[in-house]
Amino acid sequence: MTDTVTNLGQIGIQPGAAASKTVATRPVRLLQQYFYFFMSLLIAVIVVYGFSHTVDERLIHAAVPRPFILYLHAAIFFGWVLFFIFQSLLVRTHNVRLHRQVGWFGVALGVAVSVLGISTAITMTRFQMFRLHAVADAVTDLLGPFLDMTSFTIPFALAIYWRKKPEFHRRLLLVATCALTSAAFSRMPLQMLPVLPNMLIFIWIYGGVDVLIFLGVVRDLIVDRRIHRVYLYALPALLAAQAIVICMYQYDWSLCVKIAHAIVG
Repeated sequence: MTDTVTNLGQIGIQPGAAASKTVATRPVRLLQQYFYFFMSLLIAVIVVYGFSHTVDERLIHAAVPRPFILYLHAAIFFGWVLFFIFQSLLVRTHNVRLHRQVGWFGVALGVAVSVLGISTAITMTRFQMFRLHAVADAVTDLLGPFLDMTSFTIPFALAIYWRKKPEFHRRLLLVATCALTSAAFSRMPLQMLPVLPNMLIFIWIYGGVDVLIFLGVVRDLIVDRRIHRVYLYALPALLAAQAIVICMYQYDWSLCVKIAHAIVG
């Protein structure tokens, strides 16, 4: 022990300083090792909590039976969330080889999320318009999911393209998966939402998505002391797209209805 203290003094490091440095770097190491796995679990909790308040009424025991594609979409959607947790766990436990091997299944699953997401949005819009005669719900069921699928598909595709660049790949997949949580945020039973203007409701929904992504920014600032390029491009682009959709809902509803009719026929 004496020799250790002496050696530290010879290189200009005080024993107490070395100990404090170890303590200070512990949170950084935790973020390095557990951040993406923690985020996968957080996303799962948000999705389960949000959908648990509507899945029975709107899907399992719906008064008017829903189209079959909605059930398929739900299964694929939750399958992606579970797969995201599984892949994050494989990386956390250093099973990188298996992570890469099952990654191609994730490619197929992600493509299914995108294709079924758009198809389900169109089908449910027709269902709302022509079966339930609820035009307002129909427009919401179209433009919102279209934004979600676009926000998922672009970073997902880029993550596949940069699959051999882990720093890009994992951040892009995080952004893509966070984009899917807007549907869960929209279903959370907050008592204040019914009395709030529509714009504030949309800000709540998309703000939840943005906060999840921003946690990645915070992680980078703490661990790497800089913001990765993925966030520098993805977050502003997502904010701009969300602002456009919110403004369309708030100020040009007739245009939203025309777009919905043009898509569904």
